[in-house]
Amino acid sequence: MEISKNRINWIDQARGLSILLVVYAHNFPCLEKYIYTFHVPLFFIISGFFHPIIQNSNSILKRFKSVMVPYFLWSILLFLFWVFLGRFFGESANFDLSVIKNFIGVFYSQGGREYMDWGIPMWFLPALFLTFLFFSLIQKIKFFFAQLTFLGVFIVVGFILPSIFNIHFLWSFDVALVALFFYSLGFYFKSYLINLSLKKSWFFIIIFGIIHFALFSLNSKVDMYRSIYGSEILFVVNGVSGTIFYLMLVKSVPIFKFLSYLGKSTIPILALHLRALTVIKFILLIVFGITVFNFSELQKFLITFIQIVMLIPIIYLINKYLPILNGKFKKI
Repeated sequence: MEISKNRINWIDQARGLSILLVVYAHNFPCLEKYIYTFHVPLFFIISGFFHPIIQNSNSILKRFKSVMVPYFLWSILLFLFWVFLGRFFGESANFDLSVIKNFIGVFYSQGGREYMDWGIPMWFLPALFLTFLFFSLIQKIKFFFAQLTFLGVFIVVGFILPSIFNIHFLWSFDVALVALFFYSLGFYFKSYLINLSLKKSWFFIIIFGIIHFALFSLNSKVDMYRSIYGSEILFVVNGVSGTIFYLMLVKSVPIFKFLSYLGKSTIPILALHLRALTVIKFILLIVFGITVFNFSELQKFLITFIQIVMLIPIIYLINKYLPILNGKFKKI
């Protein structure tokens, strides 16, 4: 079943909530551990909604153009900014980081600050594209039971790999395997969740909300980029319950229209929100002479709001003149 236009709004709102939480979490609020329990799984489940029914070379090329082309464009721009300016200021100035390694990081998209000091959040896009490829490969299998079997094997391998090999996998290969769990849920259950009645949606909100808020604190902090899951079972349960809770909440209370706008511009926000924070800190340094940025919880929340507001005119210009930077293409 295709997602019709009249149903797309609340899904975009959910995606907007996801990217808003990404920005907020990267300001290290007291809710950081909680946000990490579900905000990346939420992204993968929503992405699974949009997986094409028919997989062929055209669908793969289309997904590459919408995900990987903007990834490389943004990564090169961020790397150049880092080389000529960024690495000499802020936390980056305290580390003797290799330009060559960070250039390699543009193509490897893993390795932490040592390889991605120019923009660690960009790791998500290659991982998402790999997840798309893995799921497309699984769907080539003729029998559904065999599909589920291979899907299960891939996911288990994704969890096991980091404990066997102490390395950073290209394009977060192992993370993409784990993400198949959430991505496949989004694909298989999209019709059910989209067509769920308001009454059942609220039932889901209550049930999965209880599960989510009862269990999220039992696990250690998770970080999919670094393949840190704590208890794998709790990670999965918290990721799924948190995602369904917020999906159904946004679906049932579709009043957050601005989130829909953010949900259609996740790539520019992902790429630029840390640079917006850099500008904010630079202004505080120049105007107020602040050199130690120890923000209160309220200030972190306000800074998140300011970051988003700063990016709105940039998003407008990108969508109008360079939509490729948002994974979109002008129709000829």
